[in-house]
Formats: sequence, structure tokens, C-alpha cells
Amino acid sequence: MKKSFEDEVTAIILAGGESSRMGKDKALLTIGNDTLLSRICLVAKECTNRVYVVTPWIEKYQNVLPSNCQLVREKPIMDCRSNTPTIGFAQGLRLVETEWVLLLACDLPRLSSSQVKQWLPALATVLPTEIALLPRNSQGWEPLCGFYRQSCLSLLETYIKDGGRSFQSWLAKYPVKELPLSDRTCLFNCNTPEDWKLFKDG
Repeated sequence: MKKSFEDEVTAIILAGGESSRMGKDKALLTIGNDTLLSRICLVAKECTNRVYVVTPWIEKYQNVLPSNCQLVREKPIMDCRSNTPTIGFAQGLRLVETEWVLLLACDLPRLSSSQVKQWLPALATVLPTEIALLPRNSQGWEPLCGFYRQSCLSLLETYIKDGGRSFQSWLAKYPVKELPLSDRTCLFNCNTPEDWKLFKDG
């Protein structure tokens, strides 16, 4: 029996940021009965059968996650003052057994599961040489809302070992397929109190 896309994709949600611009932990900002983190977990759960949340703060989030979402403790690396999304992604990626990974930031309040499900068939169009399927903007790739091949782990670990930290610099080294979006509002993320007010005001 042919596997569904849900069986072929694992979700990794990154919740390791300091939220310094927000002034409080943005993962725990509330929308109705949900937090930003639990909301994005629910989106991922409706699209995949495996969801990992990578964070240094497991104790802080363990009571807000939906069932069947697994917390992964992000571990600091010796030569880095604070970890970056690439490091958290690499640590989560080591646990993945599916061909594809859906990588999401924890602060995407306008992303819906219906949108992600519309993207899944595009995975079949990605060339074997392309390591990811990502939206693009005028500044570069949108690395925290898209798909990566699990096999890119060795490339990412080598990049980090050599001192690299930026998603954009890493992605510039390899072929990436663009994921076209009909509605780019799904990429809105909340970094500041002004962003949060803009979202709440609708």
C-alpha cells in the first residue's frame, strides 16, 4: 500500500529562542485556550504522524504540548555562546527516520494545517539533488516554514562544525526548490510586541 505524505514526513518545531525582542516568552503567548507553541504543534499534528519540539527548556513547555508531541532537549555546543536555529534543527534531525522533515518556527500564528496539506504534494516534484522545498522572499529563503530532506543532516553538521550558523549561508551552498505561495500571510511571525498586537488586532 502506498504511504501517505503524513507517513513520509516528520515535523520539527523549534522553540529555542530567547524572545528578547518580545520581552516575554513568545511560545507561551495565548490565543484563546492555546499558546503559540501548542497551536503550531496542533497544525503539525494534523499534517504528520510524528512531531518533535526542540528546546532547551523542556520543563517550561511540557505541560502545554498536545499529546503525542515529543520534547527534545536542545544541548549547547561548546564554542557557541547561545545556540541558533541551525543547531536546534540538526539536533532534532538526528532523530528523524522519514525522508522529509517539516520544519516550523513556534511563532507562526497564521499558519493553518490546510495550507501545509496543500504543500505536501509538491514534495514529489523536488529533484534528488535539491535538499529542501522552501518559500522565498526578497531577502532569501524562509527557512523556518518548509521542508528538508532528512539526508541533509550530514551537510548541516559539517557546516556547523566548520563554524557556520546562518540558515541563509548554508542554504546558499546547495540546490533548493522554491515552494510557491498563493497566500504569504501564513509566514507572519511574532518577534515584537508590535507584531503580536498586529496579529491580535486582526
